[in-house]
Amino acid sequence: MRLLVLGGTVFLGRAVAVEALARGHEVTLFTRGRSNPDLFPEAERLRGDRAAGELSALAGREWDAVVDTSGYVPRVVRESAELLAGAAEHYVFVSSISAYAAGMPPGFDESWPLAELDDPAVEEVTGETYGGLKAACERAVEAAFPGRCAQVRAGLIVGPHDPTGRFTYWAHRLARGGDVLLPGPPERPFQVVDVRDLAAWMLDLGERRVAGAFTAAAPARPLSDLVEAADAAVRPAWVDEELLLEQDVEPWLELPLWIPRGSDLAHMLEADVSRAAEAGLRPRPLAETLRGALEEAELVDGVGLRPERERELLELWRAR
Repeated sequence: MRLLVLGGTVFLGRAVAVEALARGHEVTLFTRGRSNPDLFPEAERLRGDRAAGELSALAGREWDAVVDTSGYVPRVVRESAELLAGAAEHYVFVSSISAYAAGMPPGFDESWPLAELDDPAVEEVTGETYGGLKAACERAVEAAFPGRCAQVRAGLIVGPHDPTGRFTYWAHRLARGGDVLLPGPPERPFQVVDVRDLAAWMLDLGERRVAGAFTAAAPARPLSDLVEAADAAVRPAWVDEELLLEQDVEPWLELPLWIPRGSDLAHMLEADVSRAAEAGLRPRPLAETLRGALEEAELVDGVGLRPERERELLELWRAR
């Protein structure tokens, strides 16, 4: 298969390129050439800046499928998709579970409404606009590739080369062992998707020309499974949510995988992912994902509890 990857050298795009080359596909990477420029010398490299409208390197070319891992702004995605509409048979767009409107119930699926932007003209990507922008990008792709595109609403993508540090924090913290603060209760559900599984599955969609929208993650499981999968000398401290809120612990960033129950996104990590499973998404064992994050991803400053902060919170929790 002749494959065009929009992106291809960072995290998910990198995983797509690795898998596509391993499968023997003819891979073209379209990037700005700024991140990991020496990766994949066996792939064709095209240079351009989508955000600046620099797409001339794509003109006059043809591919069997496109995988878009770098689309965040509807105008930019629209320009790329329209240019490629007659140049490719199929388009796989990496959207996000954040594209769903807030207030989703446990077990929500692809029928749940998508987020809407208060200002359709906004292009700045922030925590408030990210989901609405991704939903608008989906509509731009569908307009250019009607019935010929897959909208991949990925959950929390984790594993090797993760630049966000969120899941990576847990892989490293659990490996250190000892008394570990976790957001209680132990049955709190969470969902992730290993970047390698997601990349392989998206290539499957492109190879088979599968169209439609999919929530892409592993099935929800209790947070206690994360501790068990780490297989480390851990003494889990399941700290009450009330204490975390009282002490102004920042959800998701300071304590990854924790979304307070009072939040309108409380059930974001509890999606029904049966449609993606039926289309072939197969998650690997959680222990393998933890190992990939531990061995091939680095901690990120400002993500996760600082050791002194964790000790302080544990002391408060024990005092109660």
